[in-house]
Amino acid sequence: MKEIPFDFWMFLAGLGIFLFGMRHLEDGIKGLAGKSFHRLIHRFTNRSWKGVLTGTLVTAILQSSSMVTLLVLAFLGAGMLSLKSALGVVLGANLGTTITAWIVATLGFKMDIADFSFPFLAVGILSYLFLESRPILKNLGVFLIGFGLLFLGLDFMKDALDTMANQIDLSLFSQYGLWAFLVLGLIVTALIQSSSAMIVIILSALNAGLIDVYQSFAMIIGANIGTTSTLLLGSIKGTADKKRLALANVIFNSTIGILIFIFLRQVVDGIFVLLKFTDPLMELVLLNTLLNLGGILVFIPFLEPLQKLLKRSFHQSEPKGETLYIKNISTAFPEVALKAITDELHQVYLYVQDFIFNCFGIGINTNKSSGWISIFKTAVNWNEKYDKIKVIEDELSMFYAQLQEQNLTIKESQQLTSSMMTLRSLVYGVKDIKDVMHNIKFMMESEDELALEILNKLQVFVKMQMGIIHKCITDNQKEPKKLIKVLEQNETFYEETIFLLYQNIKQHNKKGVPVSTMTNVIKQTVSAMNNLCAIFNTGFDKNERLYSNQK
Repeated sequence: MKEIPFDFWMFLAGLGIFLFGMRHLEDGIKGLAGKSFHRLIHRFTNRSWKGVLTGTLVTAILQSSSMVTLLVLAFLGAGMLSLKSALGVVLGANLGTTITAWIVATLGFKMDIADFSFPFLAVGILSYLFLESRPILKNLGVFLIGFGLLFLGLDFMKDALDTMANQIDLSLFSQYGLWAFLVLGLIVTALIQSSSAMIVIILSALNAGLIDVYQSFAMIIGANIGTTSTLLLGSIKGTADKKRLALANVIFNSTIGILIFIFLRQVVDGIFVLLKFTDPLMELVLLNTLLNLGGILVFIPFLEPLQKLLKRSFHQSEPKGETLYIKNISTAFPEVALKAITDELHQVYLYVQDFIFNCFGIGINTNKSSGWISIFKTAVNWNEKYDKIKVIEDELSMFYAQLQEQNLTIKESQQLTSSMMTLRSLVYGVKDIKDVMHNIKFMMESEDELALEILNKLQVFVKMQMGIIHKCITDNQKEPKKLIKVLEQNETFYEETIFLLYQNIKQHNKKGVPVSTMTNVIKQTVSAMNNLCAIFNTGFDKNERLYSNQK
């Protein structure tokens, strides 16, 4: 009987089709419910066990632990997830990705899987081509294409491996023991960047009789360790948190993998005796699931100390810049990026408030110090505070330009525009005060009674108006009537203060603070308060409300 040669290209085509199918499956689900998964991960990760369950569920549906890990990194960078919560989601993602093996073992080797894939491909391709104007049906088509390609690729790999069952002598690997199969699984998974695809290859080889259940389980352990290479490669030039998460993933998979490998034969025999499996494929996928479940049970009690340990490392990779949130994340996830911008704007407002209060001496003991106290007193560098706000403005503007390149929805584009208008109003407000801060200091240090009286009125006015603005921001209030009232108060204050100044101009000491200087300070202060009030017209609280409603 003539031997049928191993069709390498058929096997490689099958692997390519499988990976291409996984990409389409991922894209289809992202299109159908991408933001739902964003919100799910953000909302249900405040406890470690919730993070594990969420990571398992989302990965089981998306069939991509890499995709879930990217989402986790985005939330981690935006400050929406703690490192501890992110670690829980990664543990869950490792378990969720085992669903592929269960589907393949249950369906893939029990029927003609090529025939099984045809209806999905037919409906999916037709939906994608002819229903482009209906996004939901089009994305459903992409999902069906991915599902069909998964099984078509599996059929190609299965047939190719079946032909080589009697032609390959694995004694070369067997003579080195199970370590050789572990290393083989690790290397191949690192090369193809998909543990799901590697597990399908292992199941196909086991089904064809090329390897036994011990060797296949050793390869699966290697695949679980090899899959950490995806995150490791992505973290080479990444942020500190990305590197910490990548290191944690290596620790998770390697520790439990090596521990189970040491007792591999006992574990396999124990499961076989306990559950009396007659199907080696089903035993193998159960062992794969137990491997990842074991990792969760071992590490979940130690996530808190592990987080503290990881926080001590990779400080040299901390992102550079003055921003707190946007510097840690990519613009690949617009919803997360917009939330980070909103958080950044709240922080900018606090910097602006601090700068203005410092300039007017609000909350600071302005009594003149005497003696050695004045010698050693540290001066407030107002220019440094202003420069920091300007640097943040530049970083936000750069991030804005990068985010504009993403495929934003109309609502997201409107929110982004509103955010930048808010930033502009904040910067205009702080610049109004910066332009007269030397005049304010001159008034503060003078002995001019009229100047000190005007300054006192300005201090009370600024503290009161900024208190109203701050309360509106923190309480998420958007009341046009209140905004109009505040602007009217600003106008009234301006008129009354200018009237007071000119009413007392005759008694004013000409050697004191010039009237033009005081007039300018009054004008710029009222202008600053008007600019800060303008943030309510640009949707500062609307940004936060929009995200809250989406959650």
